[in-house]
Amino acid sequence: MAKKSLIEREKKKQKLERKYQKYRQFIKEKIKKTLSLDKKWEFQKQLQALPRNSAPTRLHRHCFLTGRPRANYRDFGLSRHVIREMAHACFLPGVTKSSW
Repeated sequence: MAKKSLIEREKKKQKLERKYQKYRQFIKEKIKKTLSLDKKWEFQKQLQALPRNSAPTRLHRHCFLTGRPRANYRDFGLSRHVIREMAHACFLPGVTKSSW
């Protein structure tokens, strides 16, 4: 299981990302529509003035059960270790172990 501090930090990042999502999109649209380079720089400064953790790229996906930060499958929200165990136990319908 992941440390509680890591889980809480990730929740805080998600909250910040949701808070600034619309404003970030608004500034990016302005940058795309403007032709003047000076105006684009001003909008870019506004974008950089936002909190660093409010960027969606700062979010990290974790396993739903174990909290493992790596080797996660989006379809299930689980890490590869948990998927393998659940597939062997027949808890995931339609997932079979391949053999050759």
